[in-house]
This record gives sequence, C-alpha cells and structure tokens, in this order.
Amino acid sequence: MKDIEQQISELMAKMTLDQKAGQITQPEREFITPADVKKYHIGSILSGGGSVPGDNKPDDWIKMNDEYWAASMEEDEDHLAIPIIYGVDAIHGNTNVIGSVVFPHNIGLGAAHDPDLIERIAAVTAKEITATGVDWTFAPTLAVARNSHWGRTYESYSENPKIVTEYAPRFVKGLQGDFQEDKVIACVKHWVGDGATLHGIDQGDMCISEEELRKLHVPPYKAAIDAGVLTVMVSLSSWFGEKCHGHKFLITDLLKKELGFDGFVVSDWDGIDYLNDDYEEAVVMSMNAGMDMFMVTEKWREFIGHIKTSVENGRIPMERLDDAVRRILRVKYKFGMFTKPRPAQRKMSLQNSCFGCLEHREVAREAVQKSLVMLKNDNDILPLDKNSRILVAGKNAHNRGHQCGGFTVAWQGVNDNETVASSSYSDKDTVSERDTDIEASYDTSNSKIVGGTSIWESIQKVAPNAVLCIDGRDADPGKQDVAIVVIGEVPYAEMLGDIRVEGLAKGLKISKGSTSRDTLPGEDIPIMKKGPYGTHLYLHQLHPEDIETIRRITSKGIPVVTVMICGRPLVVTQELDASQAFVVAWFPGSEGQGVADVIFGDMDIQGKLSFSWPRYDDENLNVGDENYDPLFHYGYGLEYKK
Repeated sequence: MKDIEQQISELMAKMTLDQKAGQITQPEREFITPADVKKYHIGSILSGGGSVPGDNKPDDWIKMNDEYWAASMEEDEDHLAIPIIYGVDAIHGNTNVIGSVVFPHNIGLGAAHDPDLIERIAAVTAKEITATGVDWTFAPTLAVARNSHWGRTYESYSENPKIVTEYAPRFVKGLQGDFQEDKVIACVKHWVGDGATLHGIDQGDMCISEEELRKLHVPPYKAAIDAGVLTVMVSLSSWFGEKCHGHKFLITDLLKKELGFDGFVVSDWDGIDYLNDDYEEAVVMSMNAGMDMFMVTEKWREFIGHIKTSVENGRIPMERLDDAVRRILRVKYKFGMFTKPRPAQRKMSLQNSCFGCLEHREVAREAVQKSLVMLKNDNDILPLDKNSRILVAGKNAHNRGHQCGGFTVAWQGVNDNETVASSSYSDKDTVSERDTDIEASYDTSNSKIVGGTSIWESIQKVAPNAVLCIDGRDADPGKQDVAIVVIGEVPYAEMLGDIRVEGLAKGLKISKGSTSRDTLPGEDIPIMKKGPYGTHLYLHQLHPEDIETIRRITSKGIPVVTVMICGRPLVVTQELDASQAFVVAWFPGSEGQGVADVIFGDMDIQGKLSFSWPRYDDENLNVGDENYDPLFHYGYGLEYKK
C-alpha cells in the first residue's frame, strides 16, 4: 500500500497552478457557492459566528456540507477530486447550531483542574460536530491570558501555562482520537502569545522577550504538537509591532522547524489584510512567512489571482506553494478524507440523535459542578436547604443566552429574549447603558437557546418554595428566608469584550467583517461604533443594576447568596461585602442545573481559581509576579465543611 507522502506526490504531480492556488484558499460560506468550489478548486470553507444554513439544525448543516463536498469531488479533465474541508468555531461545544450542548467557557474549565474531564468534553464536542457533517473545528484555544482586560480572557484556561499545557494534549486527543468517524480535526490557536498583548488589547502588541514567550506561551503548543494536532491558527496580534501573520520566525522557524509541526498553518479571519495596504504585497508577505491556508472570507477571487501572479513572476517560490499544498493534503489524507463517504452518508450524519442528547448534557452538567468557585461563605450559609423559602433575582437568573456567553449561536452570543420578556425585569432605572447597547447588538434571529436550563429553571426544579423576581422588588422577609441573586456580565466576544482604560478606549480594531465601522480622525485604524465592554473592571459601575438588586433585598433583612456570571475576574468589593456568600459560575453554558446541584449541596463545591483575583482595576497580578498580593490568590476556593 502506498504511504501518504507517495500519494500526495502523485496527486500534486497532476495539479495545475490554478488547482494549487485554490487548495490553499478558504472563503466564508456566505460568499461562495458549490459551483464556485468546483470552478476554483477550493480547498476549504468556513462559517463565521452566526453564519448558518437554513434553520440552523443539524440536517441543514449536513445538506450544505454535502453540496460543497460533492462539488469538490466532481472530477473531469480540468478538475481533480480533492475533498473540501469545512471549519467552524466550536470552542465550547458545537454552539453554532441550535440545540447543541453548550459547555462552560475555558476559564471555568480551568477552575475545574480536571484533565480527564477536558478530554471527555472534547470527545462530546467532536460527536456533536460530526453529527452536522463538519470535519474541522478551530479549537482548542491555548492562550495564556495575562491581563483580564482582554475580551477573550474567558477563552483561556489559566494565567498559568502549566494548566494550559496539561489540558492541550487531552483536548486534542478528545477531538481527533485516532481519526475515527466520530472525531474531527483540531486546530490550536492563536499562535502565539495572544494572551500577552499590552494592556490586554485584543489583536494588540506583545511587548515581551523571546525568553518570556518561550517560557509562558509556547509550551501548550509543543504539548499539542506532540499529541499530533493537525492544524494551527495564527494570531491576529503582533510581536513588537510585527504582525504574527507575516512573521517568518514565528511561523516557519519556530513552529515548523524547531517544534516539528508538519500539519498546516491557517490564517485567522482576513488576517493578512493588516500586513500591508497593498493586498498583493500582503499575500506575498504571509505566504513567504509560512502561511499554508488562507482564511480570506470575501476577497478570495482576488487572493487567488495574486497567488498565481506572484508565483508566475517569482515573488512566491513554487517550492513554498508546493509546501503549503502538501501540508494541506497531508492533513486530508491523515484524517481519511479521501476515503470517507460524502457527509450525507456518514454514520454520524445518519444517526445524529446524539446531538444535544442527555448523555452529552450530563458531561456539561458535571463541568459546571466542578468549575464553580466559592469566594465567600459567611456563617456557612451554603449549601442551602431545598425547603427554604427562596427569592431568586438578578438579570442573569433566567437567561440561558447570558449563561452561555459569546460564541453561542451568534458571534457575540445571544440574549434569550423570551425569558427576559416573561420576567419582572422591566424597571429601566435598573438597566445599565451597557445592557441596552449589548441587547441592541445581539443577533436575535434563532436566539432561543434550545435545551438545557437557566439557573432559575434549575432551582425551580428542586426547591419547591422558590420564587422569581428579577429586580428583587418583591423581597419580603415574611415570605423569604434567603435570596439567590445571579449577577455579572452579559455575552461578548473578542474586541467587543475588551476593557479599555481611559485613553485606550478608542481605536478598536475589527476582524469579523462588521458593517458598523468608522475611522478616527487622523487615524487609519478601523473601529466599531459599539464597544468596548467598558473602561474598567468595577462591576458596580459596569452593571449598577446588580448591586442595586442585592441592596434592595438586603435592606429588607434577607441574606443574599450571590452567583456571578462572568468571563474574567472583576473588581467586586461592593458586591462581596453586601453578600453573605459569593460564588463565581463564569459563563457556565446551557446546563444551569450544575449550579443548583452545588448551591443545594448535592455536589460539593470544588473549583479553584485558575486566575488571580484583583482588588483594583489597575492591578494586574499573575501568580509568580513580584509583590504578588491579589484579593484572592491563584488556587483560592472555599469548600463546604464536612
């Protein structure tokens, strides 16, 4: 039997320049048809956040993928049969698709300190991806976030590379396995150091030494490469002003040569656009730096033209193009894509009843249970008695969309409008300006999170004397013994989640094709008119409705147990002082029942902080720093007394 490299060589010997240029091109689905895939010999397609087919159900995805696959496999005298590879951002479950299981974001999983759980989560995610006919996910994220102002902090397992390095191979193994029919291709991202940007600015500048880069940010990638990860995505950030997308040392010398990565390297969303005002020059720069596959969402025809011209005139060596094509074909052969049946005829597509099933939700529920961190528990008020008279309040108490965070159904997440509308949360004086803005910017199409439970729904199932009043105005010590108030952040993603301190709040760079753009006077930096999330980490100012709800209840003499939904450590001194107990639930995902399991003592609370917790906004301490004295240390987490 021919080995893979021989098969690749024989196939490449037949390929024309047009076919090679198409193979390294990855458009976004909204800008390409199956007919285009065949005509231009396209190698890959992706879905951006919220870009979905039909009614966004598994069968809609299977049908779409089947059509693209069929187009790529139509062979004639001008076309070779090379299967297309479809990619999605399934970073905490296959959350693009309605009805999927939504796992806690990585920051919560870091607090669980459980590598075995990580592998099981990845395996479930792979099954839910293959149930839609998709082969590739842009996960896991291996960022070591060093500044909680970063809008992607929740995508990081920890500020400590030890946890990220321990998790990386387990997640890769869970996704890829031995390339069985219920597995997918993994993509570690974003190479490299995206969690180290100055001031925590998304897509910003890493101003760290090579020694620090190698010590803190490279080890997780080495562990993933040693585990056999097939693809790597490059960061949109820079290193001392030089964009990673055009950084030959980082891509070719360090990643490919030194670490021995033999899969393919893919760019991030239109990432080459930022290399040079001259698009052809940007294409040449990134290609020669070592990029293999190019995520060129809309300008893909122009990109192909520049690749062909630059090869023909010698600006891009044919050897470099051949290396990129060989790497892409190597991944497709290793994963068995040339012998797999079409998406509509695959076992996981035909038997996709596992999608969103109870078995998968139980894994997510376990993840929620293990990720909760208790910061305060005065007089051992927790766990609560299920028969207590309980008031449940707070804007995040009955909103599955808020629970799930960003990258859920839509890029910026969704607001579960149906549950909000049915609650008593109607006093505009208690709604922050941020809430108004964020809800206006949500993608509200298909916004209902199907499956799972809100925290209120979970409490309601087990506590017969619990009642819901979102703003807490119905608090009555004659009717309630205790209140559970669910507060915190609302969904966001990437740069729109940044906390930009005064003087840095402008100049917000956009990489997701938004039509809401503007340019600062005298500057050429694109900005989005909404965002960033705020200018500081003080929760009582970001969301004043939260502390108002807590005080409204405590003023009646009712003790409050606060549960905070969030994607990063926040300054919560006022909320802590006003609460008798305080639990951090992060963005727990769809299975709110895991919160109730712990609050009522059916499961012990066991999460430990994988990030240091600040006293003040301008405090940015990481474990190991000099003068390390945060409010709560890395590894902190109270437990129930036995």
